[in-house]
Amino acid sequence: MKLLVTVKPRSRQQKIEKTTTGYTAYVREEPVENRANRALIELLAEYFGVTKSQVTISSGRKSKQKIVEIKNLSCL
Repeated sequence: MKLLVTVKPRSRQQKIEKTTTGYTAYVREEPVENRANRALIELLAEYFGVTKSQVTISSGRKSKQKIVEIKNLSCL
């Protein structure tokens, strides 16, 4: 399953909100040396109840708008 995720780095708390276009993820990490992307993968894996290896960023590694693929997700 592919999702559109907007990332908000340097947030006070880590959380995920569902929006009309996809999801918004708030992560504490800065977008330096791939830290925010790793935090995003961990947060999405916890939110959807899958392992971190099942979550990959398909597009937008250096952008706030990302397309994330979650493998073996039955349904939302």
